[in-house]
Amino acid sequence: MSIELPSHDRYAYSAIGDRPDFSWPQGWRLAVYIGLNLEHFAFGEGLGAALVPGRAKLDVLNYAWRDYGNRVGAWRLLDLFEALDLPVGLIANSAIADYCPELVTAYRQRLNTELIAHGRTNSETQNALDERGESTLIVAARDRLAAVFGDTPTGWLGPWIAQSQVTPDLLAEAGFAYHLDWCHDDQPTWMATRGGESILSVPYPQELNDIPAIGVRAADYREFACMIVDQFDEMLEQSQAQPLVMGIALHPYIVGQPFRLRVLRQALAHIAARRDEIWLTTPGAIAAHYARVFPAAG
Repeated sequence: MSIELPSHDRYAYSAIGDRPDFSWPQGWRLAVYIGLNLEHFAFGEGLGAALVPGRAKLDVLNYAWRDYGNRVGAWRLLDLFEALDLPVGLIANSAIADYCPELVTAYRQRLNTELIAHGRTNSETQNALDERGESTLIVAARDRLAAVFGDTPTGWLGPWIAQSQVTPDLLAEAGFAYHLDWCHDDQPTWMATRGGESILSVPYPQELNDIPAIGVRAADYREFACMIVDQFDEMLEQSQAQPLVMGIALHPYIVGQPFRLRVLRQALAHIAARRDEIWLTTPGAIAAHYARVFPAAG
């Protein structure tokens, strides 16, 4: 007897080996992007990865630890990315536009970057709101980033990747072309929305992500660097059969620490040395190319 399970009804099952073949630009088979999360938190309250969990208010320790990322870590990472000539997807809270806009400006001046909306602050989650409140959050984050930096983001990553039942619908209605909230595949996926207009899901890593790997599973920093190298080498081989997307998710207050930065540099240099064999790019470029090859049905 079959069982009826609740379903999201956003996409149908598809085995990766059964899909039509295609290539990324210039015949590349593996697209690689870095997603750098630029986040700002409420002082002494709200959500956030914890250096020491369970701290009572006023939580100066965890606030200051995260603030290190914007004041120091992100600037060290900027030097690293520039030295290796790596494009970066800037996944930014709109609060960054008011707290330290010079950080985003420096990245945009020195690197090939894409600005990606990441809610207002990671001190809140959008699925804690009703539909009207969530819609307000999405539009406010989009519009604030556009007003300060001059570009309207086409991509979205929710704070804490906390979608509600209607998040894809609200994102499509707000004009977003893609989101990074789902980690279910190594290729982009079209997702249905209530308005009939599809939105693209671009793969975003939850394994090759420094918060789950280091902050939650307590992986050693050298282990995380090895994960990047092994993921890259394996996916480069796998991509001969199917074109793939490899994302690397980083947070400056974690990998911007000097001891982690040192081995991260080695791992990213390993990837950069193979740049002639891969597409080093941004999530938005991946979404745009895929949409040209496989236009949305709706």
